[in-house]
Amino acid sequence: MAISFELSAEPRSDMGKGASRRLRRAGKIPAIIYGGDKAPEALTLSHNEVLRNLEHEAFYSHILTVRSGGNEMQAILRDLQRHPSKAIIMHMDLQRVSATEKLWTNVPIHIVGEDVAPGVKGGGLVSHDLTDVEVECYPKDLPEYIEVDISLLEVGDAIHLSGLKIPDGVTLTELERGEDHDISVVSIHAKRIVEEEEEGVETPAAEGGEAGEAATDEAEDES
Repeated sequence: MAISFELSAEPRSDMGKGASRRLRRAGKIPAIIYGGDKAPEALTLSHNEVLRNLEHEAFYSHILTVRSGGNEMQAILRDLQRHPSKAIIMHMDLQRVSATEKLWTNVPIHIVGEDVAPGVKGGGLVSHDLTDVEVECYPKDLPEYIEVDISLLEVGDAIHLSGLKIPDGVTLTELERGEDHDISVVSIHAKRIVEEEEEGVETPAAEGGEAGEAATDEAEDES
């Protein structure tokens, strides 16, 4: 069954930093929803409800149902401000979406096949060059994530944006900018071996120090 997210909101008229602090003390989150053909609307959300939803990765890239004042709106999460040291959501930005208009948003990347990839079994390391990608699509086509299978990759291999399997109706916006934007998504590279310096070999710092001392001695002799 497809996952869905619903948020119960209340219209907010009391604005300002003081009002926001009072809301947070009461277990609420100040938020705003904008976009579409309507004016921005200040909202209040339940902090506990939002925290429960944030446990799901899909919440960050999914179409959300926001109910406020008897109205139901479809939206995506645009920005989330957290307290720097506490598990507190400070503010949320939501953007309305329309079934008839394309949207731009980021979708997470899921890497599979890492445990069986020949390059990994041969001692290589997996580099997750991207963790998400920006897509353009209608709301009905928005994927929860994009899966990338690396089970056949050898050391030195990589999968670029052009090699991703993208659902129908979805476009990678980065590729629309040109061939030079076909960047790596995931790659396998060999481990770097750090060779220890042999004992008895003077380091550049030591040599520099001796040279400095010699120059100082010469300067003293001249004076």
